[in-house]
Amino acid sequence: MQHASKFGIYLNSKENQVVRINSPYWLPEEPDWVFLTAEVNATLLQIREMAKEQGASPEPDSIKWGTIPLLD
Repeated sequence: MQHASKFGIYLNSKENQVVRINSPYWLPEEPDWVFLTAEVNATLLQIREMAKEQGASPEPDSIKWGTIPLLD
């Protein structure tokens, strides 16, 4: 299962949203999405802290959960 290495939390800094990826249904692509952590059970508070530490978001305290796109 080569997709498992891509599972985790991804941030879209333009929209300041994160998504949890734990299946190969849809895998975020760079540069829009940045991999933050492999911990799929990270809380939003932990995610905001990681984004702050990594400098991944201009406003880490306003990061919110997003949704993955629906595929046809």
